[in-house]
Amino acid sequence: MNMKSTLIMLFVSLLSQLLMSQTITVDSAQINKEYSNLEEALKNPEKVYRLNLSNQKVQVPKDAWSKFVNLEFLSFKNDHLEEIPQEISLLKKLKVLDLSGNDFTTLPKSFSELYNLEELFLNDEKKFNLNANIDIISFLPRLKILHLENDSLLKLPKNIFKLNHLEKLFLNSNIFSEIPNELRSLNYLQYLDMKDNKIRPEILDKEKLNFGFKINF
Repeated sequence: MNMKSTLIMLFVSLLSQLLMSQTITVDSAQINKEYSNLEEALKNPEKVYRLNLSNQKVQVPKDAWSKFVNLEFLSFKNDHLEEIPQEISLLKKLKVLDLSGNDFTTLPKSFSELYNLEELFLNDEKKFNLNANIDIISFLPRLKILHLENDSLLKLPKNIFKLNHLEKLFLNSNIFSEIPNELRSLNYLQYLDMKDNKIRPEILDKEKLNFGFKINF
């Protein structure tokens, strides 16, 4: 191979690497871009990875859900939804979902089809029936983080053990007076947040705790 051929091959290789790095940069920017306007997001739904519809009380058309084929983050925070649409199950790549501050009591059965969901926010849900929804939530195979903050919870349902795959649980700003014993059945739980509850003073002595996971008061 002569010098000219070697230089050409080197140039082609460098050009290819340059184009690849630019593609990665563009893709990364697109992934991190957050849309807050549904109409804008629907112009190129396949390019939407993050959709924040908080504080809008917006209704997503039934035929629009399936268009968000790459959506990973979705927020309906403080939208006062009285029910969660069945079509939410079409978001097969969804990883983080914030449903805080709404007015629904139950999740649709199709909710359990969100196979890639890793983190779920159910904060500020005064009407939500946790006991009746444990079964549906338990069918989310990749769910690791659950937020149940400011839900006026006094105790946890007996069937909380069905969420055995949880690694982090946030129970901040409820009305617990002690750490629920039911949590001992969550074998993979690593972190529990109990800040701003009515925990009795003697329980705050962390050295006496032996729950097997870190607790934040």
